[in-house]
Amino acid sequence: MYGIGGMMAFNVRSLKKFKDLLLQKKLNLLRKAQSTFGEEIKVQPDELPDEVDQASAAYLSSFSLRLRGREKTFMKKIDYTLSKIEDGSFGICEECEEMISVKRLNARPEATLCIQCKETQELREKSLAER
Repeated sequence: MYGIGGMMAFNVRSLKKFKDLLLQKKLNLLRKAQSTFGEEIKVQPDELPDEVDQASAAYLSSFSLRLRGREKTFMKKIDYTLSKIEDGSFGICEECEEMISVKRLNARPEATLCIQCKETQELREKSLAER
């Protein structure tokens, strides 16, 4: 199997390993989301005795929603990566079109950029944030 530019891409066994890893991450996210959904505070803020308790409940609710947002974003990344496995573009940097190192993919199989392009992206973001 060849990727963009005729570079050797991953063999079937390697792709299955990455696919299984991504599917396990997806399953873990779903389990985590189900468990946190069942553990949410069921007390209405106006039923709490004082403003501190109300603020605490509002903070916990907001925090829970933010976590779900991150989990949803991560789930989209996993699904996108699974589609890349199917279309044969998995492991190819979306910026420079070079192969992403196996070491990086083992750590973050959902990575879409090689380490050099990711570092460049982070430097740009840091530079923009400092302005």
